[in-house]
Amino acid sequence: MQKTIDAFFRLLEFLVVACMVAMVVMVFGNVVLRYAFNSGITVSDEMSRYCFIWLTYLGAMVAMREGGHLGVDTLVKHLPVGGKKVCLFLSESLMLFCNGFFLLGTWKMHDLQVTNVSPVVGISMIWVYGIGYVVAVVMGTINLHVLYRLLTGQLSEDELLQVVETEGLADAEKQLIGARP
Repeated sequence: MQKTIDAFFRLLEFLVVACMVAMVVMVFGNVVLRYAFNSGITVSDEMSRYCFIWLTYLGAMVAMREGGHLGVDTLVKHLPVGGKKVCLFLSESLMLFCNGFFLLGTWKMHDLQVTNVSPVVGISMIWVYGIGYVVAVVMGTINLHVLYRLLTGQLSEDELLQVVETEGLADAEKQLIGARP
């Protein structure tokens, strides 16, 4: 199962890179064509915008799995283990609730987006905004997995802090604390 999950997230990482490359090629190619040849590719503006939307959501899923989202642990890291567990439970529950709303909102907008056609490319907008289904389900599953591990006691004390330290920040804090008189 873990190999399948790892392969899924490698696919997401590949799609992030593919969206970035497609954006660069389309935008740069369009700029060159406009300035050098007084022409352009009409679909490049719209498609690069759609690639950016997908890149953002795909990257958010990858970052959530890796724990790369921003967080503030100023208070939580000073709490006892029980306080850390309560904060993690509240945090994951609120994120799960938001993912549920995101899924519900995408579902409610589905019929409108299916009939709404992009002006230049002519594709159904559900191909653009349907990523909401994927994001809500994947991130909600990650939230449920963390909650399950928390409630069954499978998380270590280090894992109760979901904030990843910036490289070198911990060393800098140690030096500051050691330098105080």
